[in-house]
Amino acid sequence: MGDSAGIGAELCVKAVLEPEFRGVDFRFYGAQSVLDEAFRRWGGGVSAPQAAFNANLKFVDFVVGKADAKCGKAAYDALTAATEAVRRGECAALVTAPMNKYSVNLAGIPFTGHTERIAELCGCTDFAMLQSTGNLRVIFATTHIPISEVSKQLTRERIVLVSKLLNDAIKEEGIASPKLAAAALNPHAGENGCMGNEENDTIIPALEELRASGVAVDGPYPPDVMFIERIRSRYDGLVAMYHDQGHIPVKMLAFDSCVNSTLGIPIVRTSPDHGTAFDIAWQGRADTGSFFAAIRLALRRAAHRS
Repeated sequence: MGDSAGIGAELCVKAVLEPEFRGVDFRFYGAQSVLDEAFRRWGGGVSAPQAAFNANLKFVDFVVGKADAKCGKAAYDALTAATEAVRRGECAALVTAPMNKYSVNLAGIPFTGHTERIAELCGCTDFAMLQSTGNLRVIFATTHIPISEVSKQLTRERIVLVSKLLNDAIKEEGIASPKLAAAALNPHAGENGCMGNEENDTIIPALEELRASGVAVDGPYPPDVMFIERIRSRYDGLVAMYHDQGHIPVKMLAFDSCVNSTLGIPIVRTSPDHGTAFDIAWQGRADTGSFFAAIRLALRRAAHRS
């Protein structure tokens, strides 16, 4: 259910009431008190279901729209319980509502994001974040780290790994021979070393290795042109080198429909491509587009694996 001070509970209620999802067996992991309040406000007379995991948090324990250690701890515990339930086969897929990273860290729990925590619980080190909507698919060589760390953590091995994960995921969607493009890290793709050496030293050798292994990948493209329509439309998937390099254009192109999912883990996990929206939390104004898209994708992938 995500952070109780945000829009997660509202999104959960709207998912239950959505005719498209009639027949889906939703199981909620979060605070029962918060779920009860959300259904009281927006459930139209429908009673709140019993949470499969009831976090230790009451609706009166926090201020709506504010970061709070209690909300962070409850969301973290709920995420852990939900992930473990899917791993045990009790649920077919995991759809995560937005969490506030600062709230979790306020609780004294080092936390950089859903993706990393779920991978940790699954015992996986070779994983990656994918954002997708329609034929726009973007994977990230690095994610929740400071910009100052990107060059240090961007390796040939990592680029090869995430590109292969993307290639395999696209094949699972029925595209037999995916075409990929990779972004450069530096302006002008490094301008032959005049604006940085990461392209020559790391990215180009990674792309050459991928091609030798049978992955069709072009690049590295200058980051400021790879996402324009006439270039991105040639490809089934794009490889971004760091978080904002891919997130900014994706959210500008498809904020209301894009889905975040995790590749390289043994379970199906998706999430909406937005945050807790503290500014509109508990006002009944949350847009369901990305959250519902995340549910649809989770259902499709779970059916594919069954």
